[in-house]
Amino acid sequence: MAPFCALLIGGALLGTPARAEWANKEGSTVKGPTIDEYLNQVGPDGKLVKHGALKIDGKSVSCGKRPTVINPNFDSWGGAFPGFVILNTKKISGLSTPVKLYVYSHECGHQFIGADETAADCFAIRRGVRYGWLDALGLEDICTFISTLKGDAVHPPGPVRCEAMRKCYANAVQGSSRHTTGPANKAQTLGPSN
Repeated sequence: MAPFCALLIGGALLGTPARAEWANKEGSTVKGPTIDEYLNQVGPDGKLVKHGALKIDGKSVSCGKRPTVINPNFDSWGGAFPGFVILNTKKISGLSTPVKLYVYSHECGHQFIGADETAADCFAIRRGVRYGWLDALGLEDICTFISTLKGDAVHPPGPVRCEAMRKCYANAVQGSSRHTTGPANKAQTLGPSN
């Protein structure tokens, strides 16, 4: 998992050499390139998707008002810089829907909680339970996906992350059974409205 590549993945900055001042800054909520700087570096393969316009396996996703940059050459599944999420649609294409949504939500979590990988994992798990795309089987898919990862300076080893996510899941499921979520016909997204 990336030295920040928010998600869980390692060493993933850009598909192209990263500018020195951006190296290892992914996940930072205070320092990084602007969207234009990032897109300029990524080149013609990069694509900006405005907030609210991204769909993953037919499910609308958002990260507040933050856009997503599609970078098929990104070294990891996903990442984040202040104000935008990065998604490598080529890398995530073979993953199950819950794992894809977890990747996106983990990266979105960095926008709200900063570079802490464990907190971003829990953010994604809580979001999955809240919005109904994560059940026990989906959590197992996520754990299978992440458990082979060895970890690095910022990411705990996959099995440790999985155990923490299981706890987050149990707490989220327990909490959701005590609260009502509102009208059934209300549109749901993966991001807060701000």
